[in-house]
Amino acid sequence: MSALPDITATGISTGNRVTNAIAMASRRTGVDFAYLLGQAKIESAMNPTARATTSSATGLYQFIDQSWLAVIDQHGSQYGLGWASDAISQGSNGRYYVSDPELRQQILDLRKHPETASVMAAEHAADNKAFLEKRLGREAEPVDLYLAHFLGVGGASKFLSVHDRAPDATAASLFPSAARANRSIFYDRQGNARSFADIRDRFASKLQKGVDSLGGDVQYADASLPGGAKTVQPADYVRIETQRLAQQVDVGIRPQPQTARLAYLMLATLGR
Repeated sequence: MSALPDITATGISTGNRVTNAIAMASRRTGVDFAYLLGQAKIESAMNPTARATTSSATGLYQFIDQSWLAVIDQHGSQYGLGWASDAISQGSNGRYYVSDPELRQQILDLRKHPETASVMAAEHAADNKAFLEKRLGREAEPVDLYLAHFLGVGGASKFLSVHDRAPDATAASLFPSAARANRSIFYDRQGNARSFADIRDRFASKLQKGVDSLGGDVQYADASLPGGAKTVQPADYVRIETQRLAQQVDVGIRPQPQTARLAYLMLATLGR
């Protein structure tokens, strides 16, 4: 597999790299491009290194640590990330962990890599889509996927099941915890509880505004992919690790043996 070009060397802007990454992820998974683009705009304003101040949420799609480890564990090996997914274990309490703290941080840092973040967000959305369609007996629309992102797939299934039966019913009583934490979503300015239909429509509008704010003609590379190729290339991880090592040296930190071993594993995936 050929590596993606060095973005800084070719002069490609960060914005173009992000939209390219999202488009490639959409094509590989079949998840709606506009949905992935709108979600990235809402979550991070298209900033690959965005970091939340109130949680561990990081990157284009603001994955928290546990959600990121879960999706890498499930889908990482499909995209040259076997070295990462193999290092992730799940405890008896259901939480994901990596025994080596250095390796754990390197896996979490991949959230800042547009290609990896985009394809993992797409795979996560595809999983949610399959779950919702099985439960609802209908096609899950982009707004339904965003509800799964907001409420969790179980919560979204519950929300949409009631929405489809009684769209004008109020939602706050069914989701008291979410309503307390997100009052502006579940109640209007006068304090009246919003209906299921109103909340869903507002989310749909929010997604559309996220796309519209980027301009009506979003440009991205449309190069075809060879059969069986994946969005994420092993050479990208080598480049990430090379940059990390350089940063450590710049600030006087001696790279750890675990880091060197990880770089070796990355190179091994290239068959070199």
